Amino acid sequence: MHHFDEIYELAADRHGGADALEKKLSKPKSPEELAAVPEDRWLSTITRCVFQAGFNWKVIEAKWDGFEAAFDGFDVGRCALMDDEKFDALLQDTRIVRNGTKIAAVRDNAAFLMELRDEGGAGKVLGGWPSTDYVGLLAMLGKRGSRLGGTTAQYAMRFAGRDSFILSRDVTARLIAEGVVDKAPTSKKALAEVQRAFNTWMRQSGRSLTEISRVLAMSL
Repeated sequence: MHHFDEIYELAADRHGGADALEKKLSKPKSPEELAAVPEDRWLSTITRCVFQAGFNWKVIEAKWDGFEAAFDGFDVGRCALMDDEKFDALLQDTRIVRNGTKIAAVRDNAAFLMELRDEGGAGKVLGGWPSTDYVGLLAMLGKRGSRLGGTTAQYAMRFAGRDSFILSRDVTARLIAEGVVDKAPTSKKALAEVQRAFNTWMRQSGRSLTEISRVLAMSL
């Protein structure tokens, strides 16, 4: 596995130099900033990523104001207590993409966020989870959330602004090239190897998972 500086140099060479590369990198929000994010914004971001999965992102983006209105601004209490009448109305609501299983996921994820209140709240739990155990956070989201497997939770955490990596095609290709994994990582063992590699690169560079992930993607 190459030192992070070597991978960074590859990415810089491919993107017009270090200065140009740095402009394409973004830093995550701090745990304190994330702790202050309201529950409804966490649910909104999670829902957006659930509906984008396997669908045209531009369609979801174009309808997003309608989603916000249809789901009552993603008020967590209202969404968690969605009754059959509300659910049936949403199935007929042209302001949103009318996918029953994904609409149900909004209700389930709202209930999940309510559960996190007893653990300090969504912002504290999701935003304060150690980056050195990011795969542990993903596992928790996959187990306790609804439709948050695969890369859906990864995108949700990135869009929420928390420190994260996304196992996109390019990031996975770099991980394979570095000998970290031999195929797209899905098993617990493979994901542990990915986390170990990212932790090494964090120590070497002092950078966040978010920055490292972007550099890996742009190194190809």
